[in-house]
Amino acid sequence: MNNRQLLYALLIAGISLGTAWAIRGQFGHEQGAAWAGGIGGLSIVLIAKRKDWYAKAFQLALASAAGWGIGGIISYGIVVGYARGLEFGNVYYGFLMLGIIGGLFGLIGGGLFGLTLASSREKPVQWPQLITEMTAGAILFYYLLIEQLGWLMTPPRSEAWAACFGMTVALFWYMIRHKQRSAMRLAVFAGLGGGFGFAFGNFLQVMGNVSGIHFNFWNVMEYSIGFFGGAGMAYGTFTSEWETTDTQASRSRLLAPIIILTLVIPFFVWDQSFKTERLVETIRSFDPLADAAGVTTYVQWVALLLVLALAGYTLFKYYIQVKTPFRELQYEDIQRFFFLNLGLYTIYSILITCAFMSLYRIEQYLYILNLAVLGILVKKTQASFSDRGLNISRWAVNFIFIVAIFAILTAVAISTHGELNGANRRFE
Repeated sequence: MNNRQLLYALLIAGISLGTAWAIRGQFGHEQGAAWAGGIGGLSIVLIAKRKDWYAKAFQLALASAAGWGIGGIISYGIVVGYARGLEFGNVYYGFLMLGIIGGLFGLIGGGLFGLTLASSREKPVQWPQLITEMTAGAILFYYLLIEQLGWLMTPPRSEAWAACFGMTVALFWYMIRHKQRSAMRLAVFAGLGGGFGFAFGNFLQVMGNVSGIHFNFWNVMEYSIGFFGGAGMAYGTFTSEWETTDTQASRSRLLAPIIILTLVIPFFVWDQSFKTERLVETIRSFDPLADAAGVTTYVQWVALLLVLALAGYTLFKYYIQVKTPFRELQYEDIQRFFFLNLGLYTIYSILITCAFMSLYRIEQYLYILNLAVLGILVKKTQASFSDRGLNISRWAVNFIFIVAIFAILTAVAISTHGELNGANRRFE
C-alpha cells in the first residue's frame, strides 16, 4: 500500500512540474523556469498534506522557484543539436551534457527546496551565508573551468553551466557541513530525475522527428525533464525524514514570497515574452489576413491584467485579510493558490501562442487536460513517508546505470535516421 501511495505521489509531482516545464518552453530563461519550479514545489506540499509545511508553503515555492530558475541561465540549444547527428561520440556527448544540465537544474532546485523543508527554529538555515558561498562558488568555478582550463561544453554559446556547477558544489558543501542529510538526498534524486529526463526527452524528440508525426516534440522534451525532475524531487522528499516545524505562518514572512511569486516572476515573464514583434509574427504565421496588431494589443493587456489580478487577490487573501501576527494555513488555501498559479501559467501559454485563435498548436490543449487530471487526483493523493537515508554507493550505481542507458539511447538514435536538421558537431 505504501509503495502504491508513493507511486501516485511521484505521478502527481511529475505531472505538475512536467506541465509547468512544458509551458516554460514558451518563455524560457530564468523567469520561465522559476515560475515552473515554484509550481513543482507547491505540488509536493499538497501531496504531503502536512500542516507544518502549509505554514511555509510560500517560502517552499519560492525556494523551489529560485533553485530551478537559476538553471535557466544555462544555454543548451546547441547541446540538443549534438544529439541529432550521426557520429556516436558527438551524439553520446550530447546526451551526457544534457544529463549534466538537467542534473544541475534538479540539484539546485531540490537542494534549496530541501533546505527550506529542513529549516527550523532549532536548526535554521543561514541563508545569507549560503547565498554568499554559492555566489563565490559560481565565480571561482567559472573562472577555473572556463577561463583557465577551457572546458567548453557548448561553444560559442554561454558557458554558464560552470557557474551553476560551482553553486552546486557550494550548496552541497554547506549541506555536508551542517549535516542536512535529508536535503542532500532530496537534491540528489531531483538531480538524477532532471538529468535523466532531459536526455531521455531529447531522445524522444529525435524519435518523434524521425517518425514524421506533426507535433511539437521539443515540448515533449521539456515535459520529460519536468516530469522526471518533479518525480525525483518528490521521491527524495518522501523517502527522507523531516522534523515537524511550526504550524503557524508568520504574517510578516508571507509578504515577500507572495510578491515575488505572483507579481515579480510573472511580470518578468510578461515583459520578456509578450513582445509585439513576436506576437504579430505568430499570428501572421497561421492567419495572414488577421488584424495582428489589434490582437497583439488585446493579448498584451489581458496578460498583464491577469498578473495584476492574481497578485492582488493573493496579497489580499493571504496577507491583507490576516489581522493577527500568525495564521494557520489550511490545505484548501494552498490548493487554491496552486491551481490559480498553474492556471495562469497555462493561460499565458495559450495567449503567447495565440492558440485561442487556431488549433495549430495542439499541445496547448493537453496542458488543460493535465490541469484537469491534477484537479481530480491531487486531493485524493497523500504520500507515505519513509527514511531511507544516504546510500552513496547505490547512488553511484544509479548514476552509472543512467550513463549506460544514454549509450543505448545513442546507439538507437543514430541507427534510425540520417543527419537531421539542426544537428551540431562538438568534435570533428
